Amino acid sequence: MRRTLYIAGGVLIVLIILGTAGRFMGWFGAEGEGVAVQAEAAEARTITQVVTAFGRAQPEVEVTISPDVSGEIVELNVREGADVQEGDVLLRLRPDTYEAQLERTRAELNRAQATLSEREADSLQTRLEFERQQRLFEREVIPESEYQAAESAYKQAVARLQAARFQVQSAMASLRDAREQLQKTTIYAPMSGTVSKLDVELGERVVGTSQMAGTEMMRIARLEQMEMEVDINENDVVNVSLGDTARVEVDAYPDRSFRGTVTEIANSARVSGEGTQEQVTNFPVKIRLLDAHNENAGTVMTGPEGGIASAEDGTPTEPAPVIRPGMSGAVDISTHTVSDAVSVPIQAVTVRNLNEESDADRRSEEAMRRVVFIADGDTARVRQVDTGIADDAFIEVRAGLEPGERVVTGPYSAVSRELEGGTAITIEERPGPGVRTASR
Repeated sequence: MRRTLYIAGGVLIVLIILGTAGRFMGWFGAEGEGVAVQAEAAEARTITQVVTAFGRAQPEVEVTISPDVSGEIVELNVREGADVQEGDVLLRLRPDTYEAQLERTRAELNRAQATLSEREADSLQTRLEFERQQRLFEREVIPESEYQAAESAYKQAVARLQAARFQVQSAMASLRDAREQLQKTTIYAPMSGTVSKLDVELGERVVGTSQMAGTEMMRIARLEQMEMEVDINENDVVNVSLGDTARVEVDAYPDRSFRGTVTEIANSARVSGEGTQEQVTNFPVKIRLLDAHNENAGTVMTGPEGGIASAEDGTPTEPAPVIRPGMSGAVDISTHTVSDAVSVPIQAVTVRNLNEESDADRRSEEAMRRVVFIADGDTARVRQVDTGIADDAFIEVRAGLEPGERVVTGPYSAVSRELEGGTAITIEERPGPGVRTASR
């Protein structure tokens, strides 16, 4: 009985070994046993590399209005959204204090000028006396001490005259300063535009100095030309150049897109979460909108009898979109384009170590090479490739692949881990929606 069990066990082991070897060598069981994959032919197409970023709209030109003097707002002539022309009076501050200061400096100037007149008369008198004493001393009529006293008095008079002149200059400077301070109580529009932001009310007190920025009272912007300011990651900003074209989508207009161009790339980064694991380094980039927007302050033009204005052919004219400061949106910047580039789906490219080395060496990043798997009948052949730019779906293959060659594109688990050179595969064909067949 025991001998029979031994014989049966030995036969079972031999059958298992033969079955494993047969499956490996392809003697039986091969039909339908390959790794199920999808394949697609490499094609020549135009690839455009795109950098996507998010940001907000802002006027290309916007100035902040702050006072140079402090005071209470006694006149406010604008409201938010109002159009102004260069030189218009925006607001006035209470001038009482500055008017009084102007009168004081004017009085000080008058006093200094009167003192100067006295010093000029004294100087003239002492000069004449000094000249008379000098002639008498030369004829030896008076002693030297009297001559020296006259000379000293004359020099003192000249010094007092010079001091009086300086005092007049100082008083004149104070008067100019007081006059300028009074003039600064009236705030004028520095340029034509729209009041994009108003932060003060009538009767509010504002603070201003000539050495530093005072209270921000309002902003004036030229809304006819808007731009998007976006933050681009440090890894992507190196691909962006001045003049690159862009497609801008504003969240408020989901069915429209605007053409744009890169006008400014910051040299300094914005770092958020500094010192933490969430630290992000971005660079501000500005994109000018090229398509029409904010025409006629965003109002719809009407025809002579009401309704929306029409073009010459009678077609209603769609009003230009109104893009307001602060509106959010997305920007796709086209950084590089290659025409007739041999390309494959992005998921078809993976990495493998092609060297015959130890497992530790095979897993090292330095030994990894970019490869695709060629669908050669029912076998996957690994091939190293040199890749270039990529768009959302396809990647350029600069070398290692010819148009028309079929490459394995999925599933992800097969391309990234399972496939090796020589792996048996079964290609899943998808001729149309709802139809699925399998072929070798």
